[in-house]
Amino acid sequence: MSGRSILGIILVAIGILALAYQGISYTTQKKVIDIGPIQATKEEHHTFPLPPVVGVICLIGGVVVLVTDKRGN
Repeated sequence: MSGRSILGIILVAIGILALAYQGISYTTQKKVIDIGPIQATKEEHHTFPLPPVVGVICLIGGVVVLVTDKRGN
């Protein structure tokens, strides 16, 4: 398996995941109160949206790389 095939497979996988999830969510903890031994924290949920166009571009790019790699052999 050549490097181009691996790149194509990775791009296809990223494209499928980007279309399936459409964003990356993560949680951070922030200190609200810190008075000596008393501490209070707050969880904040953040979302990094991924437009569907990114998934489609990765998917199409991966397919193109795989097809051109097969023709080259």
